Amino acid sequence: MIQNQVDSDNTSITNQTYQRIYSMIIQGELKPGSKLKIEELRKVMGTGASPIREALSLLTSEHLVTRIDQRGFRVTHVSAESFQELLKTRCWLEERALRESMSSQDIDWEERLLLSHHRLKRESRMLEDNETFNPNWELRHKDFHMCLMSGCGSSILIKFCNQLYDQNIRYRNAAGSIAYSSRNVTGEHDLILQHVLNHDADKAVAELVSHYKKTGEFLALQLK
Repeated sequence: MIQNQVDSDNTSITNQTYQRIYSMIIQGELKPGSKLKIEELRKVMGTGASPIREALSLLTSEHLVTRIDQRGFRVTHVSAESFQELLKTRCWLEERALRESMSSQDIDWEERLLLSHHRLKRESRMLEDNETFNPNWELRHKDFHMCLMSGCGSSILIKFCNQLYDQNIRYRNAAGSIAYSSRNVTGEHDLILQHVLNHDADKAVAELVSHYKKTGEFLALQLK
């Protein structure tokens, strides 16, 4: 019983460490290509070296961390080419997820989608300095997009979509760009929702893919 409790505690510490490093990489606190030194991370996390190593090993499977032979780990590099691969894969998977969600469309899913869209529209995309993303908008934005996929009936597909969403945020942060010239992001969300509520899967998917590609074209230029 005591051993089971110890194992559970160790797993919890590793998971907490994983979540924190994951967030630091996605948000750009740990820069692409930077070496991940166990001792430095141990001091930041306030934990032992073993949970750090275990967390970094887990992050290699998500292509956020790269193992450097026997010399340790570093944050995986970003490039315009790898971003295009990410974008293409995201469009493929989310097209299928949205179509599946719409094929089993019910009132509960529509209500969740309407609520997430309403909450998103109530948030300003930028903070008052107009140079920093509003973290509340970020949360609402992800919630809206994941809600679109939530009715697909596949927890595995939803997990992949979630990971690709976060990866996209990492590339955006790495590009260091926040403004989209002559673009109405709110209007794009409105159109996606409208087509979903009209039960027009082809138009909903086309608008979603267009939404992603507009962001993709902008970020690709910044990453070159």
